[in-house]
Amino acid sequence: MKVKNLLPALAMTALLFSGAGLANAEEDREITTEDVIKAQEAWGDAIVAIGEAYTSHGDYKALAEETVDDLYGYDEGIVLFKPTKASEEPFRLSEDEAVSYFVTGIVPEDHGFAIQPWSHVRFDNAGIIIDEDSALAMGHYYFTDANTGEETEAEYTLGYFKDEDGNLRIDLHHSSFPFHPAS
Repeated sequence: MKVKNLLPALAMTALLFSGAGLANAEEDREITTEDVIKAQEAWGDAIVAIGEAYTSHGDYKALAEETVDDLYGYDEGIVLFKPTKASEEPFRLSEDEAVSYFVTGIVPEDHGFAIQPWSHVRFDNAGIIIDEDSALAMGHYYFTDANTGEETEAEYTLGYFKDEDGNLRIDLHHSSFPFHPAS
């Protein structure tokens, strides 16, 4: 009786040591282009949601904290974040500094990028590079002003990795306005 109960466990152990189980685990960690596009959509939706919470007098700061916690990799390691509208303190290497950029807070120059508010964010990828467990995306993103309907263009480079739960996280975020030389 006891031997029969051990057979499934022994079969699983043999599977893991044969490499098949490890291959499946590695496949789950691979990033796809679809993963990157979904992560971009989630980021854009979160920026819009923070602005909506702000205008409806909701808890937009808690939503921003949740967004940064869910979409960025500050809990897993270093995140390199250079926001679009940051000059005095151009780099946001802590989670609190990132939240401050989106909704104001600890960095004096922050005016709350996400509480603009925006009604839509769309990405136009110039390219995506995937290296199994990491990805880079570069291109333009466009923010539609919720009050005027005007669109603002910015340029981005985003780096991604999968955390141990298989969630795509941002570990590099560089954003800037397009360069326009003086005439």
